[in-house]
Amino acid sequence: MTGRLDLTGSARHRPRPPVPGHRGAKRDPNTRSRAPTEGRSSDRERAPNHGPGSEHERERGSDHNRGSVHERGSATVLAVGVVATLVVLAGAFAALGQATAARHRAQGAADAAALAGAARVLLGDGAACEAAAELAAEGGADIERCVVEDLEVTVTVTVEPSGIPAAFGPARAVSRAGPVMTH
Repeated sequence: MTGRLDLTGSARHRPRPPVPGHRGAKRDPNTRSRAPTEGRSSDRERAPNHGPGSEHERERGSDHNRGSVHERGSATVLAVGVVATLVVLAGAFAALGQATAARHRAQGAADAAALAGAARVLLGDGAACEAAAELAAEGGADIERCVVEDLEVTVTVTVEPSGIPAAFGPARAVSRAGPVMTH
């Protein structure tokens, strides 16, 4: 153990011996740490300082702390790429949600229109398709096709989606209904 406990319970550590060449270390009188200054007329002629914190080091960037000069700003580019990807994904999910909502609206309108047509199928083909068209219009849909066969009404409706999915065309849905028979 390198430390001792005093009466208060805190550890006292022995100071580390100084590292040769660092501040506070005693110099060996037998070695010279500096080159001789003989022949120099002034401090201006001295070699430029390229050590840590020097002007030269600030201009070219510190390789030991931050990586090479060519890598500066790479984290910013990466962050911009991640944010752009997230924005694109959010837009894609929003478009998918809008397309799904339009498809569900179309299917609901087609089901309601087919049931309305089936309720009037006994009055004739024209009455059945007219009732289907009225109910589809109330649901915000357009009837693309209405066919009556053997007391069954088949209705195809379209709904225009909002936002980005509108570029891909309307949402379509088909529904079929007939009269309910009770025994």
